[in-house]
Amino acid sequence: MRKDSMRNMTRLIFTAAVFLPAASLAQFGGTPPVDLSEARMTTMAPTMQVAGTVISRSDAFLSAEVEGRLIEVADIGSRVEAGDVVARIEDTSLSLRARELESEMTRAEARLNFLEAELRRFERLAETNLAAASQIDQTRSERDIAASDLGVVRARLDQIEDQIERTRITAPFPGVVAERVAQAGERVAVGTRVVRIVNPESLEVVARAPLDYFRFVRPGDELAITFAGDVIHAPLRTTVSVGDEGRHVFELRLDIDAYLPVGQTVRVTVPTADVREVLAVPRDALVLRGDGIAVFIVDEDNKARRIRVTTGIGEGEWIEVRGPIQEGDRVVIRGNERLRPGQEVSVRES
Repeated sequence: MRKDSMRNMTRLIFTAAVFLPAASLAQFGGTPPVDLSEARMTTMAPTMQVAGTVISRSDAFLSAEVEGRLIEVADIGSRVEAGDVVARIEDTSLSLRARELESEMTRAEARLNFLEAELRRFERLAETNLAAASQIDQTRSERDIAASDLGVVRARLDQIEDQIERTRITAPFPGVVAERVAQAGERVAVGTRVVRIVNPESLEVVARAPLDYFRFVRPGDELAITFAGDVIHAPLRTTVSVGDEGRHVFELRLDIDAYLPVGQTVRVTVPTADVREVLAVPRDALVLRGDGIAVFIVDEDNKARRIRVTTGIGEGEWIEVRGPIQEGDRVVIRGNERLRPGQEVSVRES
């Protein structure tokens, strides 16, 4: 029985040696595989994140410019181009007034034509002393009054035609009907809001940051915008100081090309000090243990060396480190969790 037990134990040890994963063998003195990166000098600045909102640069409420009853309003979500009609106001009374003024203008033109013909006839008669000068003066005066009356009627007709044109509310820019404030059938006055048009393709981010950091940002700077776990970079178009006794902040406006919904909440990364040059490593290179923060450096003999470091400012996947580490040192970014100082490693190809 003792010999059988020894044979079973030998067989079990052999089986374990064959099937034990490479990662487990590494714990018993093997060469664990690691991925490397390099420490590098780069420029960074301490930052903070402030809340921002995606807005459209073309966002307008369109109001009625004449009084009347709405007979048509575009549906919410309708896409329109610049100049498209989004609402119409009944123009029956205005059209009738235009017809009335057209008739008045025809009558005024007829009287003017008659008086001009009369004036020419009196002027010919005056050449043969058959017409008095007072008669000519009176006819000329009546002709001038008729011409003035015709001008007044034409101006009134132009005004009515302009009002008829304004019964059609048109989109000033391409966009989407985002809101209907008034409905078809309602009577609106001049200035009553009817619809809201938003262009979802002309976007910007507006954010506010403390005035203390105003001097660290300039138009043209690329700032990071974080939303829903994603990060994009956008140029700062302008800054506007809006600080007062109640709010010590300034406004940032950034142009974005990404298609985001208007109203989306984002986080904008704002520098809080001047940019400076630092030595940085990838964040994955940091090993956090009870005695502090360290990184593993791999030397020319592919042996790991543990270096104690302190961290500073960070930007994206990189973070500043201070300690006995130099630019160009190879640091372990994968497989460093169980490394021991002086342990030989095998470098995996990227």
